[in-house]
Amino acid sequence: MAKNTTSPTTVPDTAWLGRGRHTGPEPERDVRRNLLALKAARVIDDFLDLDPVEAARSTDLYPRDESADPGPSARRVFEARWHVADDVTVRAQLTTYEPESRRAKSEGVSWVLAAEAERAWEAGWPSPATMFWPDSDQVAWDHLPVPDVRLRAANHLPKDDDDLRRLLRACTRQSWFIHVVVHEAMTPDVLGRRPITAFLPPSLRHRVVEHRATPEQALIADFVMKRELGVGIPRGGAVILPPTPRAVDHDAERFTLRNVFLDGTEPTELLEKIREFASLPQPMPADAEQVLTRLRQGWHLFTPTEELVHARAMVTQYAKALEAMTASCDLYREAAESALEALAEATGGSGAPRTASPAAAKEDPSPWKALTKTLARFRGPNSQAPDTEVPQRPPGQ
Repeated sequence: MAKNTTSPTTVPDTAWLGRGRHTGPEPERDVRRNLLALKAARVIDDFLDLDPVEAARSTDLYPRDESADPGPSARRVFEARWHVADDVTVRAQLTTYEPESRRAKSEGVSWVLAAEAERAWEAGWPSPATMFWPDSDQVAWDHLPVPDVRLRAANHLPKDDDDLRRLLRACTRQSWFIHVVVHEAMTPDVLGRRPITAFLPPSLRHRVVEHRATPEQALIADFVMKRELGVGIPRGGAVILPPTPRAVDHDAERFTLRNVFLDGTEPTELLEKIREFASLPQPMPADAEQVLTRLRQGWHLFTPTEELVHARAMVTQYAKALEAMTASCDLYREAAESALEALAEATGGSGAPRTASPAAAKEDPSPWKALTKTLARFRGPNSQAPDTEVPQRPPGQ
């Protein structure tokens, strides 16, 4: 597993992160069927379908990081491993979750996905999303946590000002995705309504969310975005929305395009802007960091070589633990022997503690002095020290 060589506040360049909602009736069945088909076609090397309790159970001597636990609301955990660029291994983990409330049940099952490669991720590699979910419009796995927004669609902005503000806030705060807003200079035809994300490389396609502003929304969309995010949108152009919190060196003008032709042809200039933006360090959302940690710390799908390495590491851990336990037993035995010696010294071997003279107490530097004092407290109120002389009454008195 590749190590995180970047700042903990940014997504590592080896990782791919995604999340969404599946609104169909049986999301786990869709995942299983897709994984079985891809394994049969040798697109992936192998996969695992785990119960959340089983996934959280550690086989290590010491417990894993708490973030390796998928949580009580998890439904299933799926792991898959495949190769890209011939020899680069990719490991990915998808977890499905129960809806948080009854109202959310109608909105589908939430899922999170983390994948990590052995070197920096390339946009031309296959999308981890389509390794688990069928790459078909008939399976609605691509809904975002934000209502009425999808990955593989051109999502039109709401008409109401307040709804537009709420949408922009929800989409950009701690977002896992890159959000692009395109203004339609005029109502496009069927070809122009095709999402521009369809032209993106596979791994980037499911990291970008496209929003569309209708021709009559030019002023209101520009006004709200400037007020909420500090960026505007030109009439007939496009803008890549900055994440919140925004990077210190974010250049809004750099990622604003004046003209986008929605005629079904490839918008080359806009696609280049998106690729450039995606290549920059992206902020790591707090919940995404936990998902990535779970991939690294809670991985189960080992190769035979990895199993051998893991077994050897386990043997080393057990040996160290046994050595530590043996050392602890020796320390306890030494402490017990010292305590018994101190007890024997305090009682003089007769079962009753002796009272040391004040002078001897001051001169005694023994660390067991406190223990002797403690044992002396257990004498009864009428008990006498064995070496204390008791005056004898004269005969006849």
